[in-house]
Amino acid sequence: MNIVLVGYRCSGKSSVGMALANKLNFEFVDTDSLVERQAGMSIQEIVTRLGWPRFRAMEQEVVTKVSGQENLIIATGGGVVLKEQNMERLRKNGFIVWLKASPNIIKERMAYHEAAGKKRPPLLADNSVDEIEQVLKEREPLYEMAADLVLDTTTSHIDQVCEAIEKEFYTFSRKGLSHGR
Repeated sequence: MNIVLVGYRCSGKSSVGMALANKLNFEFVDTDSLVERQAGMSIQEIVTRLGWPRFRAMEQEVVTKVSGQENLIIATGGGVVLKEQNMERLRKNGFIVWLKASPNIIKERMAYHEAAGKKRPPLLADNSVDEIEQVLKEREPLYEMAADLVLDTTTSHIDQVCEAIEKEFYTFSRKGLSHGR
């Protein structure tokens, strides 16, 4: 079984995922990084040159591949929930954790990442707090529907988030819960 981290960009999926993989001795995979590797270009370049639909198709290919594996911590792209097929695949073999954060914290984290050279294309116009709020309004019901566990990373430390996920994951996997929703 895998642990799948969903949520808006900069909600902590990669940071938590790497720490959790180390703690549980699972392999960490980041679907955005796998798409970039497959395309031979950054997400910014993929979206600029090929458009969002092509990026989403590449993302779906990657999700199909990783969802069939075992003992992975999978950090997904923020829009993975936009395609129900992605979530169906990830649910079959995964414990889905929605990591969420406030729009202002997300904006701060995005600015930090951009300063470090990790620029992502805006989803609507400008990556403003208004844009973040607008996209979250659209996606939050999808994240909620997908999630087995919801954790707010706005003020939580990575270790606290990892501990909560580990506890719930083992409870979930021991019960052998079905994902038939």
